[in-house]
Amino acid sequence: MNNKLQRKTEQFERLLNIMDELREKCPWDKEQTIESLRHLTIEETYELAEAIINNDLPELKKELGDILLHIVFYAKIADEKGAFDIADVIDSLCEKLIFRHPHVFGDVDANSATKVAQNWEAIKLKEKGRKKQVLEGVPKSLPSMVKANRIQDKVRGVGFDWDKKEQVWDKVKEEFGELEAEIRAGNEAEMEKEFGDLFFSMVNAARLYGIDPEAALERTNQKFIKRFNYLEENTMQKGKSLHDMTLSEMDVIWEKAKKITG
Repeated sequence: MNNKLQRKTEQFERLLNIMDELREKCPWDKEQTIESLRHLTIEETYELAEAIINNDLPELKKELGDILLHIVFYAKIADEKGAFDIADVIDSLCEKLIFRHPHVFGDVDANSATKVAQNWEAIKLKEKGRKKQVLEGVPKSLPSMVKANRIQDKVRGVGFDWDKKEQVWDKVKEEFGELEAEIRAGNEAEMEKEFGDLFFSMVNAARLYGIDPEAALERTNQKFIKRFNYLEENTMQKGKSLHDMTLSEMDVIWEKAKKITG
């Protein structure tokens, strides 16, 4: 065993031992259940996503540690119930990775990322005991935008996609036109449906052009927050309140904020 692998093995063993100690001696850790940890895991996942969006590698290391703790914690609780332990989790993962990468561990030819992606969904559907419908693996609890992206990615894996990515813009224009028509008609119920269709087609366009729509929107959120904070701070420094300013006055400061924040 080389030194790097030995260190990784030792640190993982250390983590497992700490988890055992916490579960035995810490009142809070002793009380936790799979259900009580769920919302905390969701929180940690969003914090990890934020670190990725910000390209903050020190924070990424911290958040990965928090996620790893949760994985070990769930496995520990399951072990106490006699269901499985962390070794079973890792073994199951290893077997799945080997099965899903026949171009690495078998004799299948897939010499590009595109070819691998084309084989991916078909391989998963062949797994022992797996449900046979393509979209059954999409978690119902996913945020809507993430779910839309995952749905589109999965159906692409079985060939249900545009021949050319440029074709998606015709669909976007079509959905926008239908939304405009419902707005003019004042049909609120149909407006909501058409907004959904437009969002779905825009997520599809993002996927086709290699853009993560969730990350793109979050970056815009952060940009807006910076600009609005500048607007608010600049206004307070002048002894004014946003409530007392006209939109035109705010627009002047907003344009300055755009130049400063990018």
